[in-house]
Amino acid sequence: MQPDPHEPLRRDIRRLGDILGGVLREQEGQDLFDAVERVRQLSKRARDGEKESLGELQRLLFAMPSAQAWRLARAFSSFLHLANVAEQYHRVRRRRHYQRNPQHAPQPGSIQESFARMRAQGVTPNALYEAVCGMQVELVLTAHPTEIARVTVLHKFRRIGELLEEQDRGDLTPLEWDGLSEALRREITALWHTDEVRSRKPSPQEEALGGLLVFEQTLWKVVPRFLRELDGALRHHTGQGLPLDCAPIRFCSWMGGDRDGNPTVTAEVTREICLQSRLMALTLYEGEINALADELSLSHCSPALRERVGETREPYRKLLLDVRSRLAETRRWLQALLKHESHPSDRTLRNAADLIEPLHLCYQALNDTGAGIVADGRLLDLLRRAVCFGLTLVRLDVRQEAARHRQALDEITRHLGIGAYAEMSEGDKQAFLIRELQGRRPLIPRDFAGSPEAREVLATFAMLAETHPESLGAYVISMAQTPSDVLAVLLLQREHSVQPALRVVPLFETMAALGGAGAILQALLSIPWYRDQLDGRQEVMIGYSDSAKESGRLAAAWAIYQAQEDVVATCARFAIEPVLFHGRGGSVSRGGGPTHLAIRSQPPGAVNGRLRITVQGEMVQAEFGTLGIAVRNLELYLSATLEASLLKPAPPEPKWRAQMERLAGASMNAYQAQIGTQPFVDYFRAVTPERELSSLNVGSRPAKRSADGGLESLRAIPWVFAWTQVRLILPTWLGVGEALQEALSGSQGEELQHMYRHWQFFQSTLDVIEMVLAKADPEIFALYNEVLVPQGLQPLGKALLARFQRTVGGMLTVAGHRELLEGNPVLKRSIQVRNPYVDPINLLQIELLRRLREGDDAAFTRTALLATMNGVAAGMRNTG
Repeated sequence: MQPDPHEPLRRDIRRLGDILGGVLREQEGQDLFDAVERVRQLSKRARDGEKESLGELQRLLFAMPSAQAWRLARAFSSFLHLANVAEQYHRVRRRRHYQRNPQHAPQPGSIQESFARMRAQGVTPNALYEAVCGMQVELVLTAHPTEIARVTVLHKFRRIGELLEEQDRGDLTPLEWDGLSEALRREITALWHTDEVRSRKPSPQEEALGGLLVFEQTLWKVVPRFLRELDGALRHHTGQGLPLDCAPIRFCSWMGGDRDGNPTVTAEVTREICLQSRLMALTLYEGEINALADELSLSHCSPALRERVGETREPYRKLLLDVRSRLAETRRWLQALLKHESHPSDRTLRNAADLIEPLHLCYQALNDTGAGIVADGRLLDLLRRAVCFGLTLVRLDVRQEAARHRQALDEITRHLGIGAYAEMSEGDKQAFLIRELQGRRPLIPRDFAGSPEAREVLATFAMLAETHPESLGAYVISMAQTPSDVLAVLLLQREHSVQPALRVVPLFETMAALGGAGAILQALLSIPWYRDQLDGRQEVMIGYSDSAKESGRLAAAWAIYQAQEDVVATCARFAIEPVLFHGRGGSVSRGGGPTHLAIRSQPPGAVNGRLRITVQGEMVQAEFGTLGIAVRNLELYLSATLEASLLKPAPPEPKWRAQMERLAGASMNAYQAQIGTQPFVDYFRAVTPERELSSLNVGSRPAKRSADGGLESLRAIPWVFAWTQVRLILPTWLGVGEALQEALSGSQGEELQHMYRHWQFFQSTLDVIEMVLAKADPEIFALYNEVLVPQGLQPLGKALLARFQRTVGGMLTVAGHRELLEGNPVLKRSIQVRNPYVDPINLLQIELLRRLREGDDAAFTRTALLATMNGVAAGMRNTG
């Protein structure tokens, strides 16, 4: 009998739970420990079907004073966080298991498995090699307000994961085991005494600098390790290694550059973050150069290196010490720039090439003199880092809403007395913009003042002109609706002498914009001047959040699929290469889900060796917070992109498309008919903690696009957050049940099942919805409905629960499953383990919301509510 591969995970969770229990007893006393144990036992019995236990649990928690509720919520939340840490490390353990047993099949999605499968399907070694070397995947890290935990707490979670890894060693002595156990107790004790959530909203600078820590702590180490594995796989399958100047995966950021709806992100903030990122890069390079100088004590070198350094006993050290000196000079220059001073010298490192050149000279000299094995150690890793990170560590995108550019241009044209730009037709706007772009005279007069909003827009472009080009990525236009929205940004860049100009990326995010993406692109590419600026590529960003909030997950998924098809077809007509930028969120409602499957489910031609994709909020830490997980995720991004590029999926059959049109239409109609009524808005605000969300300091950006707006102005993130907290996760599945039942009642069941088995897009779309249905809990939601909702609105909640059950039935029929997650027993077990620990937190949240809304605004009541939000997010493995 084969050993259970997941028993070590269960052992870790039990061990962490036991340590947490000991900490609670030591730090808070026997009474809290006993209360936690009583609640845990009642919750487990309730999950086993004992209705009286659920009633007793509800009475116990609803009568609990807020101060004790806070401690209890924190105890259960802490366990869930520790279980998450254990699961994260178990993924590393499983990867190592596969690598230790090469005689068995490789891990699905790994580089080795992917390369072998592509070779078996006819991809030649040369085609595979060229595809890897030509690949350009860019992961864009964002600071959307979905990361609920503080950076300090995340550090402790990472340390606990490292201790679990150390305890897995098979050669530990009893003394070493005891030392690691003591270290775990120490970390969990410190965690218990650390505030879980922020006491105030972070500033954009704090958000960005916190986000940059993932580079310092993991990605700096992970990238060379990942590229070594990729190099080895390439040599094995193609006979050729990875070129020195090849970085198939790079990184970009929106942290400090995303000003859409966030007035706190100003030109000065973006400028500061660009400089701070460069300073962090210098710190990391200085450490590596010092270590390399210690290592390269060799005296024999090539003539080229000797000519550079002259007669010296240690030529490599002399060159590297000179590089260190130049890094120090560059640091002084950047620190002066932060103070709005400038003291550059001819020894300042201005760009990545200035750093790479001396490193490459050392590398070549070592190889020329028979010391190639030395060159392929720390020096090779440093060269690979320099190619991937440059001198800026990460490039920063700038994002702004199209309406802000229109407003600025309208104020300028009115000031000049040449009409109102905002009142021009789209054709007139395009003609005006092209005329100005092709002309030589400046448009913006020196005496133009403008409104504060217009001045900030123009200040941003002025800042971009002064910022080093290697610090910048793309200029993304949110809520782009017309070709003039793109031309306007090009003109504003020209007016401020931004050289080289940032590539301008329209973001299509509403259903209307997705449907018109092809037409907008057609109009743009029909302008000869515009095509000449593109350098053969057109980047387009596809937004997942707003379309799903507007029309539901199923309809939005189909609209996104078709928009990509339209973009690909339009670009092909003009012999332009499309680059798709996917704005996926962490939750399924906002485009989240298994990355490997999502990339491979894109339409034919949408992934052609080039891909940009956001990694949002809490997903940054989930994907890149630990070394082993980060390596695994990088290989998933790479292998999925390769497979989608080289093993292009067949286009869907016409009858499948027609069926998908019917499903999308039916689901959207059902979804919009529900959320578009005032009673539903009232119900949403009563049954969820949406009103209280503002007190949770999870991000610098406001939860609404406009302070006085209604449900339509609420951002997708808090919309999903609120429904996740109450365990219904309605945005993902609402409307899906009606669409499936309509098709099934029309004798189309066999066709739907055939589509599910043979069309990867359809299967992956339904699979992630099924996953959400499994995470939801209608019985817990029914308590929110019963306690928090006015009696007149409670029938609406009961109707939603009935629709939930119909959706489950439809999903099971189409997938051919007897129960949810039948094909994913590991995830099913994970949810079952969590539920008895999440349920009490939800019950406490219900009661605390009731108290707050009835006027109990005691400090502990609000603090306890925040603890429950943190705990539910940990248990659901997602916020928004």
